[in-house]
Amino acid sequence: MSEAEFDLMDELYFVQSFAYLKEAMGWDDEQLLAILQQLYGKGYIKCMIEPDSEMFEKADILQDGKEYFYLATKKGLMYHNTRE
Repeated sequence: MSEAEFDLMDELYFVQSFAYLKEAMGWDDEQLLAILQQLYGKGYIKCMIEPDSEMFEKADILQDGKEYFYLATKKGLMYHNTRE
C-alpha cells in the first residue's frame, strides 16, 4: 500500500463523498480518482451510489467516481491497520 493509498484509507472508516475526500486530501480530481481506483481494484474500498446504498455492479471510478460515496471494506481496514 503506497503512502497516498494509506493516507486516503484514513478517511474511509466512514462513508465519504468524493467532494469530501477531495477537500480533505487536497488532491486534484485525476489523482484522487486514480488512487480510489487502485484501492477499489485491490478490494480495499467499496463504492456506493448513496451513503446507505452499496453498488453491487462493477464501478467505473475513473468515469463516474465523482458521483460515488466510498467506504473501506473489512479487507481494506485489516490491511490498513496491520501495515508496518
